[in-house]
Amino acid sequence: MELIHRNLLIGIHDSLQETFFEDRKYADKVIERLLKSHKKWGSEDRKVVSEIFYNIIRWKKRLEYYMGEGVKPTNVYKMIIAYLLWSKTHYKKFEEFDGIKVADILTKLKKGTVPTKAIEHSIPDWLAETLEKELGKNWEREMLALNEQAPTVLRTNTLKTTPRELIADLNDENVEAFTIKNYPDAVQLAEKKNVFLTSAFKDGLFEVQDASSQKIGELLDVKEGMRVVDACAGAGGKTLHLAALMKNKGQIIALDIYEWKLAELKRRAKRAGAHNIEARVISDNKVIKRLHEKADRLLIDAPCSGLGVLKRNPDSKWKIDQAFIDRIKGEQQQILQDYSKILKKGGQMIYATCSILPSENNEQVKTFLKNNPDFSLVKDEKTMPSEGYDGFYMALIKRN
Repeated sequence: MELIHRNLLIGIHDSLQETFFEDRKYADKVIERLLKSHKKWGSEDRKVVSEIFYNIIRWKKRLEYYMGEGVKPTNVYKMIIAYLLWSKTHYKKFEEFDGIKVADILTKLKKGTVPTKAIEHSIPDWLAETLEKELGKNWEREMLALNEQAPTVLRTNTLKTTPRELIADLNDENVEAFTIKNYPDAVQLAEKKNVFLTSAFKDGLFEVQDASSQKIGELLDVKEGMRVVDACAGAGGKTLHLAALMKNKGQIIALDIYEWKLAELKRRAKRAGAHNIEARVISDNKVIKRLHEKADRLLIDAPCSGLGVLKRNPDSKWKIDQAFIDRIKGEQQQILQDYSKILKKGGQMIYATCSILPSENNEQVKTFLKNNPDFSLVKDEKTMPSEGYDGFYMALIKRN
């Protein structure tokens, strides 16, 4: 990889500045906008820009150590050069790099060591402490995995096609993919490609959904004709999976507090040919009350720290803090308490998060079961980032 075009450098600089210093700007949206606004960039240019952009966000704390100072709006070019030197990326000596003392950075790089584990893994100090406290000696293994680039995994839309047919269709569009053992609907790309430009995507043959996330729909064990409620549906990745598993028969009620997310879900459902989904905005408590004891199956994909998906959202580790995690744990327990009432007696629900912290996962379930003796745990599963995909937790709970 090399950085030899000045307009690519400027694009990376401006996007980093936006992500680090502007409120509520998320890396995936920032890079999406940048690439859309530079239609003339070829696929190699896009690859260079995306990779350098995400790697700098991922390794921010480590790069700050090499720079000898924290990143500021005025020294983003210094951070870029620190990354290029550390990663041994060939680059042109652009005028934007004039005056940056490269020798100081090189001196630190030659040492080959960094002073703390938080710097080594490029995470805030508080997060290193939290991970060690909650995961014990395994925390570093998980952090190593979370600092790798996530593979692109698709979920075959079985309402329209099969994994084998999807692989053949993608192959016709020069996208190489393969099936994954023990993930019935999953198809993984051999290398990163913009699959949203393919006819297969436009025809609704797949959704981008990590392999770990696909396990949730399977575990819920939905059947054709059931009434299923997805209580935190968001833009509907898991809702669409449930629709496919139910072969479009029965009813799925997709709830969320954000209308714009449900609008996106409706668009995706139309493309996927999923006709059994009804979206409802949670505008007040009455929306939940009307559904009390009405669902055969319930999915609570709870808001969480997102620490299991840092591979694909590396900027989130710089946007959250311990106070956020403590607050979200309160919300998780409240949601479990309020939404579990939607389930019929004899029905089953899943509580799921994309976190790897026991305090957001099995400990939350333990607290809920202690306070609600009419519910019991059927089974729970966790997938850790070191297994190759996103970190997820899911608990299948029955209402007795």
